[in-house]
Amino acid sequence: MTYTLAITVSLPWAEALERTREALAAQGFGILTEINVRSTFEAKLGTEAADAFGDYVILGACNPALASRALAAEPEMGALLPCNVVVRRKADADETTVEAIDPQTMVQLSEAPAVKEVADDAGTRLRKALASLTEAGA
Repeated sequence: MTYTLAITVSLPWAEALERTREALAAQGFGILTEINVRSTFEAKLGTEAADAFGDYVILGACNPALASRALAAEPEMGALLPCNVVVRRKADADETTVEAIDPQTMVQLSEAPAVKEVADDAGTRLRKALASLTEAGA
């Protein structure tokens, strides 16, 4: 099973990260958390480890309306929220990969029909956000 929705874009690292934030916002997602894995690796493992890994940020994206519906259907879904969106690029790469958790993963863990509805909606929004990263001027 594939558990992420992914796209690779020919954008510089900083631009890909910023455009990802904007694309998520356009689909109703706010960023609740941001984890800079590269900085963490540098602080905990050293510069060499960080450089070998490259740029890697995990955005904790949340659409409050969707989260509310999922939690109302099944409070345990909170363990899967927010939706993680990764923006990553190896040090020697020419492209940046953006990937999000596929909300259908939640459906695999729940039998609640409302969770499937939320996952379908969230998946549509995340796919639109990722697709917009390849649109000119987006």
